[in-house]
Amino acid sequence: MLQTGLPLQKVKDDLDSVLSAVQSKNKSLEEDLKREQQWYEEQKQLIDTLSRTQEEAKKQVEQVSNKRAFNEQQKKILQLKIYKKKLLTALGKFLEEHFPSPEKGGTNLLRILVDKSVSTPHEPYVPIDDSFWPPYLELLLRHGIAQRHPENPDRIRLEAFHE
Repeated sequence: MLQTGLPLQKVKDDLDSVLSAVQSKNKSLEEDLKREQQWYEEQKQLIDTLSRTQEEAKKQVEQVSNKRAFNEQQKKILQLKIYKKKLLTALGKFLEEHFPSPEKGGTNLLRILVDKSVSTPHEPYVPIDDSFWPPYLELLLRHGIAQRHPENPDRIRLEAFHE
């Protein structure tokens, strides 16, 4: 029995040392696991923080982009207003040059037509001369306020509304 006890003792000692090594390794692995879990939690928090920071940065970029677009639109509107003002000034100069105001020319065509119709109803036609503002003359003719002489287109009269 002695001999049997010796190998068993050796096996037991070997198993105890294996058990001790396994327990030590197990303890080491548990510590590693705790460190890895702590590292994992820290990484998760870091990712959450970075995600929030990224979202905030995106919002700021959108706000800056919206402000930039708004400022660009304001600038375009201002440019259009300046262009409109220049266009209106140029149009005013063009009209003044090519269609001068009737007040500068002198006589009032409508007053002359009314006076002629009242003073000589049997001969109400007035000869057209250069003192009459052509756009105003055309306006009276187109809207039926004045009428050309049937035989002489250089004469007009006030339309007889009372007839």
